[in-house]
Amino acid sequence: MTGEPNKRYQAFPPVRLPDRRWPNHTLAAAPSWCSVDLRDGNQALPEPMNVTQKLEFFKELVRIGFKEIEVGFPAASNTEYEFVRRLIEEHRIPDDVTIQVLVQAREELIERTVQALVGARQAIIHLYNSTSPAQRRVVFGLTQPEIIAIARRGTQWIKDRLPRLAGSRVMFQYSPESFSATEVEFAVDICQAVMEVWQPTPRRKMILNLPDTVEVAMPNVYADQIEWFIRHLNNRESAIISVHTHNDRGTGVAATELALLAGAERVEGTLFGNGERTGNLDIVTVALNMYAHGIPPGLDFSDIQQTRKMYERYTGMEVPPRQPYGGDLVFTAFSGSHQDAIKKGFAERQKNPDAIWDVPYLTIDPADLGREYGEVIRVNSQSGKGGITYLLESEYGIYLPRALQIEFGRYANDEIDRLGREVTAAELREIFWRQYVNRATPYALEHFHADGAKGRLRCRATVSVSGGKRLDVTGEGNGPIAAFVQGLIASGSIPCEVISYAEHSLGAGSEASAIAYIQIRGADGDTAFGAGTDTSIELASIKAVVSALNRLGKA
Repeated sequence: MTGEPNKRYQAFPPVRLPDRRWPNHTLAAAPSWCSVDLRDGNQALPEPMNVTQKLEFFKELVRIGFKEIEVGFPAASNTEYEFVRRLIEEHRIPDDVTIQVLVQAREELIERTVQALVGARQAIIHLYNSTSPAQRRVVFGLTQPEIIAIARRGTQWIKDRLPRLAGSRVMFQYSPESFSATEVEFAVDICQAVMEVWQPTPRRKMILNLPDTVEVAMPNVYADQIEWFIRHLNNRESAIISVHTHNDRGTGVAATELALLAGAERVEGTLFGNGERTGNLDIVTVALNMYAHGIPPGLDFSDIQQTRKMYERYTGMEVPPRQPYGGDLVFTAFSGSHQDAIKKGFAERQKNPDAIWDVPYLTIDPADLGREYGEVIRVNSQSGKGGITYLLESEYGIYLPRALQIEFGRYANDEIDRLGREVTAAELREIFWRQYVNRATPYALEHFHADGAKGRLRCRATVSVSGGKRLDVTGEGNGPIAAFVQGLIASGSIPCEVISYAEHSLGAGSEASAIAYIQIRGADGDTAFGAGTDTSIELASIKAVVSALNRLGKA
């Protein structure tokens, strides 16, 4: 990098639009969507899709709900041509779906393109030529009038061949390629010239697609360009304004959303943003951003994992783990404070599941996209008790008392720190069992039996102690726990008292286990939790007492 970038680069000049209106607009409805995965996305792949793969991809795009799909550049290769023909001849295009094909303003390419569309029920022919100063100067060496002549000529060649597509409903689309780097005055001039040739009407509109082919400015500048263009276009009511953004500056989504505020009605893009260089617009993100604001997007991503698997299988690309909505980690919280807030948000929703979605750190309900709550909270050394207890609750139905959550959280974090990686719910359960449930020294319960009337119960138990000693315990109390603790004290074991108790079932049915949590205090004031499980809640609670004694660590 140079220390003086101003000597090599310059800022993009702003559009003069002091009375711009788009900042005061809000989005209330979704645009029409056009997927360009099978053309713009496909051409950017290291290994482009074959016909069979493109057919499967097309099927998924239809399932998602795309009504316009750019299927290729049929004049570019035999593969592209064959794919379009198979779609038409094998009747793979639903009645409500329009295919779109791309072509440059060259007569032989237009001829081949029209041949490819014979028999299609409805199609969009997408003509383009480059218009920016750099393209005019470096690539073509042509003046503005000469560039306009290319666009007019290409439009006329297509119009002349429309009788060959009799019986097909054909819409025309024109793109001044590199619109965002083109003078807005010239962009209007060339589009106006094309409209004069095509002669669209309010009932038979054409599409003017204004691409941000290479992002050269901030997204607000693109919005200004779109608004300026619309305000200066004659016969505006006969045109559908479409946008097609790229992501060179990392703001393709923002540019599209601001362009919609500026008056665009149609959006071209790809699933997960595949495309040349840094990629095309990610339609998934824009559509779900709208959904998260209560706007029906008209596209169905309720099984986003299926869509992602299909995309990765046929493109060979991978959706990054932080890609909005579709990435592995986008609904995942490792931070302890985040986990605690999410956990409390879920708890609040259980009380009122029909309320407007307002869970901290989650802009959208993962379940709406077919994603699991189990992936939301994942635990590593940055996590706190909230995440740890959430996993135990959601995966195993283990509901720790709050004081035990705090205590176990410290033990679990020490273990996770030692491992130096993320841990699973199964590993957390194993840590809890090892620390609380399976503590067998210095005391181990060998036998327990209780009988008597309610309010006055007698127990007999046998407890082994490390070193070969055995305790025969006999006690009385108003319940099994009280009787057992009284018997332990009477037998000469350490004096203790129960200061908290909780229990619940693990599962449902007559064979379900129960888990009990008990906190005791020793004679010196130290406290410890214990836990026990059994099909009998009575035995689970006694095992919890023994566990707590073991964790108090005094024989």
